[in-house]
Parts: sequence; C-alpha cells; structure tokens
Amino acid sequence: KGLKVVVETLGFQHLDLEVTIPRVIIFRDAIVDLLQVELGTRFTPKAKDGWMTFLNYVGGSYIYVRVKFSERLKIISASWAQATKKAVDEVAAAEEAKEGEEAQAGEEGSGSRSGEEQVAGPAAGKGTDAAQAGKKKKGWFGGSKSSSNKGGEATSGDVAASEGDFRNTSVPTTYDEMFMFNSAVMGFGNHIWMNEVLASFDTIVTNVSNSYRLQEECDVLSLRMAKYKGSINLPEYKAVMLASLRSLCKD
Repeated sequence: KGLKVVVETLGFQHLDLEVTIPRVIIFRDAIVDLLQVELGTRFTPKAKDGWMTFLNYVGGSYIYVRVKFSERLKIISASWAQATKKAVDEVAAAEEAKEGEEAQAGEEGSGSRSGEEQVAGPAAGKGTDAAQAGKKKKGWFGGSKSSSNKGGEATSGDVAASEGDFRNTSVPTTYDEMFMFNSAVMGFGNHIWMNEVLASFDTIVTNVSNSYRLQEECDVLSLRMAKYKGSINLPEYKAVMLASLRSLCKD
C-alpha cells in the first residue's frame, strides 16, 4: 500500500512528460544494465527479475495515471477557460493583432496621400466626436440619460431608472468578478485572505498538470498567507469557489 501511494505521487509528478511503453523499456533496460555492470556476479538472475518487475510496475503506473487523469485535466482546463473567459480574450487579442498588422501593412504600402484624404481625417474626427457626444447623451449602457424637467433638474424617477439600468448591466461575467460578488453575498466580504488565494488561483489551476510549478505557486501562496493576522478557514473559499463556478460553467 505504501508503494502504491509513492508510485501514484510520482505518477502525478510526471504528468507533464510523455511516458510511453517504449520509453519505459529503454529506461528499465538502462537501469538493469547499470546494475549488471556495477555489481557483476552479485547481481543474480533473481535480482534482475525483481528489478525488471519493479520498474515495469512503476512505468505502467505512470502510464495508467496519465491516461486515467488526462481526461479530468482536460475538463479542468476547459471549465476554467470558460469561467475566466480566456478563450474569448484570446480570440479578441488575435483579431486585434491581425487588424494591427493589416493597418501597418496598409500604411507602409500607401505613399503620399492626396489633399482630399487629408481633409477626410478631420471630418472623420468630427464624426467620431459627434458619435461620442450622442453616446454620452444616450447613456453608455443603452438607456437614455435622465432628461431634465422645465426647471433644468432631473426628476427622481429618471435618476432611479438610470441607476436601475446600471445595476442590471453590471452582472459578473468572469471568475474574479463572480467570486467577489458571491463572497459579499455569503458574508465573507471582510475575509481579506481570500484575495490572496484569488490572486494566485489562476496560476495554480493553469499549472495543475505541472507538479513542480504547482508546488512553487502553493509555496508562494503559503508565504503570503502566513503574513495574514487572523483565522483562515479554507472551506469558506471552497464554498465561494464552487458557487462561482456553478454560475459561470453551465455545461
């Protein structure tokens, strides 16, 4: 049982490596040959069989752990990307980079512009200013800005309506925003130590398959939380985390 625990732990530490049967055979034969050279006649056939059986068990356990838990790691990565909107951000960044390259290529390919094109620049700027003014007049969240009465003062009903529109549009859409919202609703808003875990949580989840980087991130988080003066109850973070992920990961 103790050997099983140790081998499983080593298997998790090798998740970031592509462990295959041919590679296990190469490693096993190299170790056995080394023992054969160093021990000579003392390395009996029974000892050789024992070492080969042991190394086969260890290598097979590595492969088993990788195959069994790779699907779970994919689920974690996919759900976390959905919760943090990383996929959308990456697509938007790629589109912006592509547009920037096209614009740069267009500027390099174009020579001196005509007088009409130079005049069109200020006109376009005026159009943009007019659009901004119209947007401000209409309101950034799609609702009309509070109109003024005959005396030039906004009515209380208009102010309440504008505030209601603002509250309706500020819905949390990312994990950090949803976590802060749920922590306040669940009464954990004054638990400052949760912010430390939240700041490191993205890196921890992203590197869940890299045991060495995961250990480093956990050590750094432990050092940061050690400076906190007060009680720390990690199940409280777990409750808020699960509530946030349920709201963001529908599938």
